[in-house]
Amino acid sequence: MKDLFFGYGIAHSIMLLAFVIGAGIFLGRFKVKGISLGSTWILFLGILMGHLGFKADLDLLHFVKEFGLILFVFSIGLQVGPGFFHSFKSGGVKMNLLAAMCILLAVAVTWVISLAAGEDLGIMTGVMSGAVTNTPGLGAAQQTYIDVSVAGGTSVLAAGEASELLASAYAVAYPMGVIGVILVILLGKALFRIDPQKELDRLKAQDDAVDKARRMHVAVENPAIFGQKLKEILREFGGDFVVSRIMKGEEILSPTGETVLEEGDKLLVVTSQHEVDKIRILFGQEVLMHQTDWLEKDHNMVTRRIVVTQSALTGKKLKELAFRSAYGVSVTRVIRAGVELVASPNLYIQMGDGLMCVGTEKNIEHLAQRVGNSNDALNKPNLVPIFLGIVVGIIFGSLPIRFPGIPQAIKLGLAGGPLIIAILLGHFGPKYKITTYTTTSANLMIREIGISLFLAAVGIGAGDKFWDSIVGGGYWWILYGTLITMIPVAITFVVARALCHLNFYQICGLVSGTCTNPPVLAFAQGMYGSDYTSVNYATVYPLAMFLRVLVAQLLILIALA
Repeated sequence: MKDLFFGYGIAHSIMLLAFVIGAGIFLGRFKVKGISLGSTWILFLGILMGHLGFKADLDLLHFVKEFGLILFVFSIGLQVGPGFFHSFKSGGVKMNLLAAMCILLAVAVTWVISLAAGEDLGIMTGVMSGAVTNTPGLGAAQQTYIDVSVAGGTSVLAAGEASELLASAYAVAYPMGVIGVILVILLGKALFRIDPQKELDRLKAQDDAVDKARRMHVAVENPAIFGQKLKEILREFGGDFVVSRIMKGEEILSPTGETVLEEGDKLLVVTSQHEVDKIRILFGQEVLMHQTDWLEKDHNMVTRRIVVTQSALTGKKLKELAFRSAYGVSVTRVIRAGVELVASPNLYIQMGDGLMCVGTEKNIEHLAQRVGNSNDALNKPNLVPIFLGIVVGIIFGSLPIRFPGIPQAIKLGLAGGPLIIAILLGHFGPKYKITTYTTTSANLMIREIGISLFLAAVGIGAGDKFWDSIVGGGYWWILYGTLITMIPVAITFVVARALCHLNFYQICGLVSGTCTNPPVLAFAQGMYGSDYTSVNYATVYPLAMFLRVLVAQLLILIALA
């Protein structure tokens, strides 16, 4: 039993990790004046346990740290993938420019401190990596340090021991790398008098205004389409709209491609906001009607929502499924991740989509059997795309990217590679018939397990030498790391809010992604209760990871020149 509690074995290591995670999450429930560090407590409790002499198997600790980080970023990538490219188009360039500015400011602060305090630039690179919580940057810096030192005649052993100072500096600066960003967020929120609920409402309003499905009641007044079949009009004029029902006099029809439009027909059209003017030009002006006007005269037609749970339908276009001709049912809207989309013919269907259908009860029931409509099927995890995606992500992150004049190739690492692949899977997966659907609760579970394992492993690993490093002069590293953390992030926060007018949740995602800081992302989501930060985190994270690794290696090359 002594080995179980004070040894180094696998059972002891797992028990130590479980205790740190469980106790850290419990402490994270307590708030002081409405503020809680959330899962960041896991990191601090891990450091404390490591300082008290509790150790874990080093190989297991390294595996848990990397695997936890992979799970965390991969679950984020799958979640934000479907809306990532839209987010990038609508502000991603600005976000990444701000991220690059923040990274260059951190390098500038590191350089100035090195000159002013007479600190070795190599050690300061380790401090910077900890201050921005970037483990891949530390690894790249250490490897570059060893390679350049050995090339200069230093023994491999001596170079390896010297590079460990970078890791000690990293461990000392890391806690303030987390706390510092959180402090900037809280201070920025107070400085600009930000109301998180109003910011959230504003974001939701923006989402509602973008391509949200909208009903229109129009009269057929355009002589150019009198006597034409609906399929001919669609083929000639195109557009993202669906004719849900047609009123000819007192008769209401569920239209098919063969339905002929005549002057005076009234149409119930579902379209997106930016197509409204086009619908008015194509058919005619809107008429004053209400949804109940259709329901009162149309006793046979019903509107129901059914859910796609047949994985075989993933990646198929709506027009390929021919719901209207085969089942006599019109699909007017597609609800995906809480967003209403117009059921345009070229829209790709994916697992978990909700279809708003109009037709007879009997016909809709037949269609429901075709698409599955089984909530039980949604609860079954699709693990194959997740684990194969991680395999591809690790390979992608390990690919060397070489630049002229830099001896070491740059890699995206075990975090950047899986994140990018997860985003691509989430966005393009349905198009290529890859089912990537996971329930919100399942995605959240994977994410929380991943970040908890990562924080516990980092804390336990850093705790052993944490106090010795501080006593041996490392207390200055804490101050330096705090400056490297807070000055660039504070400037970025002010510029993003005052000049770029970004939303608070966008800024939270920006600074946590720029600092490659999963604990801060977890804090913002837990504290303010929104996943909007994840989209912006994923928008800047790939470039930020790449630049963090690149500048760390460049600083080492300058230090040893």
